Amino acid sequence: MPSPYTTPFTLQPLTAERGEDFWRVSDSVARERRYLCWHEIPAELSAAYVRSQLEQEAPHLLLLDGGQVVGWCDVAPHPRPAHSHRGTLGMGLLPSHRGMGLGGWLLENTLAQAERRGYHRVELTVRADNEHAIRLYQRHGFQTEGRQRDAVRMDGFHDLLLMARLRAPS
Repeated sequence: MPSPYTTPFTLQPLTAERGEDFWRVSDSVARERRYLCWHEIPAELSAAYVRSQLEQEAPHLLLLDGGQVVGWCDVAPHPRPAHSHRGTLGMGLLPSHRGMGLGGWLLENTLAQAERRGYHRVELTVRADNEHAIRLYQRHGFQTEGRQRDAVRMDGFHDLLLMARLRAPS
């Protein structure tokens, strides 16, 4: 996955050795109280998630600036066999790395990895007031399937949009 940028941005699959770095970045984004449905992410919960993602060989890429993890994008598989064709997307970038086009690069590479691993459907929820993320997802083929009113209570109530992208028939 070569970088389209002249700076040292790279993508790297999640590894056990990078688990703590993933936690630091995801917890930092959670503490912004705007993009994730968490107030904070406990380290032990993140470690369990990392183990689960690795055990399931789930699509999970880290964005690095030099050697520092500054973002991630992952697809968490559904546990039931009847739902094994789909996964739930999660992603985040540190504020210093937003608005540079890195999110689209990270997202597209993660979706390509998901398709190679047989995912037919990738779904997500996004706060309805997160217009930048909604436009990003739409540019990458996601369509809005529904709205959950007052689904999140974090500094007030917020609606969530349900979005999904289906793999094109081959």
